[in-house]
Amino acid sequence: MRRILFPLILGIVGCAILVQLGLWQLRRMEWKEGMLAEIQASIEAAPVPLPATVDPSMKYLPVTVSGTTTGTEIDVLSGTREQGGGYQIVSRFVTDDGRAILLDRGFVPQELRHAERPPVRLTVRGNLHWPDEKGSATPEPNLDENIWFARDVPAMARVLDTEPILVVASFVEGDAQGIEPIPVAIEGIPNNHLSYAVQWFLIAATWAGMTVGLIWRIRQRKY
Repeated sequence: MRRILFPLILGIVGCAILVQLGLWQLRRMEWKEGMLAEIQASIEAAPVPLPATVDPSMKYLPVTVSGTTTGTEIDVLSGTREQGGGYQIVSRFVTDDGRAILLDRGFVPQELRHAERPPVRLTVRGNLHWPDEKGSATPEPNLDENIWFARDVPAMARVLDTEPILVVASFVEGDAQGIEPIPVAIEGIPNNHLSYAVQWFLIAATWAGMTVGLIWRIRQRKY
């Protein structure tokens, strides 16, 4: 009995810890689902005019803006399942009250990147957004070719001389100039806690199996 006591205790404690980690991930999954539901409700709320003062705490706020593009834009490398590779078009947009902001008008396929997009008047419904896309491995934008690899609101605002405000269009009234809006959505927000929980439970089962196997071998060992 003494020979199996230590591996038995180690197996029980290890399994308990691993199961608790799995249960913690399930609780995290419930929390994340609640947070995603709140974000979805915020995205779908009734739009309001663009506030006079805007900050990142207003992320996902639905707004309406009317004004004119200036013909200057940033092309962000992107893609869709339906059309493949292309670009997200972020235009300099001057509102009717004279504010210069960033307007993410949506997606164009590769072949339409260099199409003429002169200034045009638009009325836009969309959401304020501060995308978290730029990581340590993200290349710096190619300013000579006007190709960006992530939407970096402060950097884009400096280049296009606007306020650091990005409105992502969900509906455009006026000449969209071949650009397809890609509304803000929760699909891009990861929620992997269920898979993490399953992994912890599988590790716990493996630990338990190894413990049983070790105890069986100890008991079969001859003096």
